[in-house]
Amino acid sequence: MTNRSELTAIILAGGKSSRMGEDKALISIEGVPLLRLIYNIAEACAATVYVVTPWEERYQQILPPNCQFIKETPLSNGPLVGFAQGLAQVQTNWVLLLACDLPNLRVEVLQAWANQLDNVSTEAIAALAHHIKGWEPLCGFYRRSCLPDLNEYINQGGRSFQQWLNQHSVQLLPVTEPGMLFNCNTPEDLANLN
Repeated sequence: MTNRSELTAIILAGGKSSRMGEDKALISIEGVPLLRLIYNIAEACAATVYVVTPWEERYQQILPPNCQFIKETPLSNGPLVGFAQGLAQVQTNWVLLLACDLPNLRVEVLQAWANQLDNVSTEAIAALAHHIKGWEPLCGFYRRSCLPDLNEYINQGGRSFQQWLNQHSVQLLPVTEPGMLFNCNTPEDLANLN
């Protein structure tokens, strides 16, 4: 069983939100900014939470003072590079990676998944959910030990989570509530939440 002290969380908040037309991280869900909602869930699962973003000053007011920011550079390299920058700071064996646009995220499901990490095959670099389009890379668990391979992939020009994951062993996480993995990317998505 992996407890909270054995897990670090990384939240990626570096996207441009171009399809939404406004910063997704600041959109209010039942009166709480989406990034704060995700942060609260991450904090319930992990002792240390990092937010990887180029806009620390934009989010400081909505996150608690103990929030640890990692400055994402350069902008526009995508989530895989942001993840690598965050992963370089992690000290625990496992990290929970989350996107900042998962309004239906359920802490109980994440905690149940975390409790299964001791049973993950030693060859697996990650434990992730899978759907028709492939792996769900921005809501799952990664071994810190995958960082050298990830950096090598990035240094060779790789930017696709799916392509990188498909080169490795990944353990499948059971999804009993597929709606939990819903990404809120557009105004229509936001309207469908209500």
